[in-house]
Amino acid sequence: MAVKHLLNFKNWSAQELERLLELALKVKRNQEQYRQALAYLTLGMIFQKTSTRTRVSFEVAMTQLGGHSIFLDWRSTNLVLAELKDEIRYLARNVDVVMARVLTHEQVQEMADYSRVPVINGCDNKYHPTQALADFLTILEHKGKLEGINLVYVGIHNNVANSLVEGGTKLGMKITTVTPEFNEPSRDQELLDEAARTGLFERTDDLKAAVAKADVVYTDTWVDMEFFLDPKFEAEKQRRIAKMLPYQLNEELLKGGKALIMHDMPIHTGYEIDRWAIESPNSIIFDQAENRLHAEKAVLLTLLGRAN
Repeated sequence: MAVKHLLNFKNWSAQELERLLELALKVKRNQEQYRQALAYLTLGMIFQKTSTRTRVSFEVAMTQLGGHSIFLDWRSTNLVLAELKDEIRYLARNVDVVMARVLTHEQVQEMADYSRVPVINGCDNKYHPTQALADFLTILEHKGKLEGINLVYVGIHNNVANSLVEGGTKLGMKITTVTPEFNEPSRDQELLDEAARTGLFERTDDLKAAVAKADVVYTDTWVDMEFFLDPKFEAEKQRRIAKMLPYQLNEELLKGGKALIMHDMPIHTGYEIDRWAIESPNSIIFDQAENRLHAEKAVLLTLLGRAN
């Protein structure tokens, strides 16, 4: 039987995604029931990118499910010296599941190609499926449904936008992007074309009109975290800020509206979002962040055959 991975949503049906979200809700509401669900199982966590939420949520998830996790910093392991396919084949003989947070999708795809255990994409330059699952879970909790919900993504089109578009349209959501700039390493034209064929995905330049019709307004960083403090990227950072400031989620844009406000964090206050929007009664940013834990528990249980 082929090993099931979570690299993006391409090989996941709408029904499978719905079951994942139903399981996440069940686990969140009945945590004691799952305390030993992954007893004696081990998650290997590979980090090439910096992390707060991905590391904390996956490590806590394994602990609360009775399992164990190993943190592997790319720079302090032989991943920096050896061929990736050899290192992953070794790791997969010791752990039961791998989560990788890496710079390129080609890396996580290579891990899946050579791993005998499930591989979870914890973020790469093209996709962020575990983040999107937490987002869908949060919307489901607050709205009671996903089908027909209009989510407007504002900012630079990136990996998170891809996963929201891909997963959201499969789940019957209307996804609108207001993205005057595209992060080219994230581009997946096949994904966008497929989403457009559903009739549930559209792009627009009219920010105010899109937000006025939104059930949820979502933003993300304008600069990938590995570049935000990099002096070599400073000129590009300043160019993006100058171009994107008119697309900031702020009091002027959102005050008086009913749309829920989302941001996947880390937040760069004063750039893509202001403090008013973060603290607004409509903000569900910290519910969204918490739900990384519960969504990832559902992913682990499903991939390890313990989803019951």
